[in-house]
Amino acid sequence: MAWVITRLCRDCVDQSCVEVCPVDCIYGYTGTDTATFPNQLYIDPEECINCGVCEPECPWEAIFEDEQVPAVFRDDIALNAKIVEFKDQFKVPAKVDKARPTPEQITENKRKWGYTG
Repeated sequence: MAWVITRLCRDCVDQSCVEVCPVDCIYGYTGTDTATFPNQLYIDPEECINCGVCEPECPWEAIFEDEQVPAVFRDDIALNAKIVEFKDQFKVPAKVDKARPTPEQITENKRKWGYTG
């Protein structure tokens, strides 16, 4: 089992999860194929130790245990797993401080992706 960062992270990329990950298994894409790997963070399922410390740190509520990923985000499980094939194009990003989103911004982001949970 592993945790999955869903598209709720897309273009938000808070990085609070990166800071707390004890095994540095959360990556950002550094390549040019942004159609395949959009601007978000990804968890390497082979490195994830299933500790779950990343989930409560995400202000965008974008992280789910793989078995709990909402149906609307099921494709994101495979997308996270796909980074294993392209590992040389990913790196653990340096933490950049960002303003926390407001509850309204979080709700709007969920609505944008069709998630009502």
